[in-house]
Amino acid sequence: MKSVKSRSKRVVPPFSSQSRQPNTIVAGPPRSRSCQTPIGNTAFRRYYDRGDFMLSVDSGRVMWKTSFENIDYHHYLPIFFDGLREVAYPYRAVAERGATDMLKNGTPDRILPVVPQLIIPIKLALNTGHPDVVIATLKMVQTLVTSADMVGEALVPYYRQILPPLNVYKNLNKNTGDGIDYAQYQQEDVGDLVNNTLEILERHGGTHAFINIKYMIPTYESSVAN
Repeated sequence: MKSVKSRSKRVVPPFSSQSRQPNTIVAGPPRSRSCQTPIGNTAFRRYYDRGDFMLSVDSGRVMWKTSFENIDYHHYLPIFFDGLREVAYPYRAVAERGATDMLKNGTPDRILPVVPQLIIPIKLALNTGHPDVVIATLKMVQTLVTSADMVGEALVPYYRQILPPLNVYKNLNKNTGDGIDYAQYQQEDVGDLVNNTLEILERHGGTHAFINIKYMIPTYESSVAN
């Protein structure tokens, strides 16, 4: 039970002058609830089922029918990111491979302008709380950030949208009673994956990345300053 003294402390904004005063508690970022976004039935699935993509799948391999110079990144890259929310085969597997191929073969002038369109798919995927989806999305965020110069900095204004769920996953290295053992799932430690993703965001996000990460993830410690 909390003491009367603890309950009487004032909640103040982070990084403010009040936060250095006695009898205050710094307000944390908005809490995020996992499993609030449905999985499946994505735009990616509809495009794939109609055969609208310029690719084919043969024995699990994605084969492109055109060069990447001919692909409309503004149109297709957000759709592939949307497919990360799928759990059924082959949808997410193709979405992962397709998005990765586009990022690795795209030029900065084609990838960077599309970043704002990727925020909602990333947010929806992380908010599903599904282990497969969360792990795949964190890895895709890493690929995105390292795909072209300035992408990391372009993501900073969107931290408030995409980072809150990571507060939940950051500490799920053991079964916390919610029925999902993230630590053992596919031999992935999601806590380490979250930390690794945050470190990549900080390293590529410019001078304002750390303070913005710290506001959304209070337990994060800089990997750059040290």
